[in-house]
Formats: sequence, C-alpha cells, structure tokens
Amino acid sequence: MKIDNKRVDELAHLARLEFNSEQKFQIKQDLERIIDFCDTLKGLDTEGVEPLIYVSNEHNVLRNDEVSPPFDKELALKNAPSKDSDYFKVPKVINK
Repeated sequence: MKIDNKRVDELAHLARLEFNSEQKFQIKQDLERIIDFCDTLKGLDTEGVEPLIYVSNEHNVLRNDEVSPPFDKELALKNAPSKDSDYFKVPKVINK
C-alpha cells in the first residue's frame, strides 16, 4: 500500500505532530513497511493455531500478605541523607 503526503499530514494532525519534508519522507517509508508487514501476516495460514494468551507458562509467585510490625523509627532514619530527630528532611518544593 502506498502512503501519500496527504495521509501523512492527516495522521500528523491527529497525533498533533509536525514533520519537515525529510521526516515526512521517512515516516512514509516506515508506514509503508508496517503496512506491508501486516499484509504479509494476513497471508499466513493460521488454521489450527490456538490464540496465544500468555507469552510464558510461568505463573506469578506472590508472597503471602502478612501483617508485620512497622519499622523502628531509628532504623527507618538510619540511612536518611538528611533527618531531624523524628522526620526525614527534604528540600522545599512548594512556595506560598
């Protein structure tokens, strides 16, 4: 399938993109290759091939959700780059 400049301009408008002439030429080539690849896939015989739902047969192994005591305050502040007696110190990000 051939992609013309009008089609590239329509797609660029929808995607809110701007291309110069060199970029537009490259985009046209890329789109044509993508469409040709899709046409190649359409031509494959997939009779009897089951749909692939998962890439791997592995299952997630999750740990049990168990309640545990919170960190001790001193342990939590131990590696803090900047701290007060009870709190982490961070740079001010909101100015009023």
